[in-house]
Amino acid sequence: MPLSRKDMDMLTGLKDGNKVIIDEIYGNYHHRIYVFAKSILKIDEDAKDIVHDVFVKLWKKRHEIDENTEIEALLFTIARNTVLSLYRKRASKNKYVDHIINENNHVKGGLSTEEQVNCSFLEERINHLVEQLPQKRRSVYVLSRQDGLSNKEISQELGIAGKTVEDHITKALAFLRKHLTRDGVMGIFF
Repeated sequence: MPLSRKDMDMLTGLKDGNKVIIDEIYGNYHHRIYVFAKSILKIDEDAKDIVHDVFVKLWKKRHEIDENTEIEALLFTIARNTVLSLYRKRASKNKYVDHIINENNHVKGGLSTEEQVNCSFLEERINHLVEQLPQKRRSVYVLSRQDGLSNKEISQELGIAGKTVEDHITKALAFLRKHLTRDGVMGIFF
């Protein structure tokens, strides 16, 4: 089915960087995307975050949009993928937490107060170290470990080769291991 004149005009304006067009698209679709995300996620703040992420991604990827793309279909595809990414991120984070708990949980029924403090300390230290990574490596690490994206997805998202993604992750993990070991942080857990 051919695109409507309105969609064609919106796509053209979007590709040209017309901020009035992105505002118009937002005005037309933000509530529907919010309802869609809320129906899946059930949490108001998460749904609002999805809406924000959808429009940020649309703006960042505006030059790559096929001119035969229907705006509504594109927005809901981005929304669906963003929701799936959130699920992957949470699953990845839960696996990490489960690993820490399984390795370090000496108290049945949950972590002791000391272990909870240690986990919080480790998370803060890792976040601080991640901020010290070079920009591209930090981006790759965050997309992989915090957002739960696969190497292929990261490669597509950042427009870099899969081997480059692997190299950044390997070097980021080596940097973290080196500094956590040097700081004696690993001894807390093992």
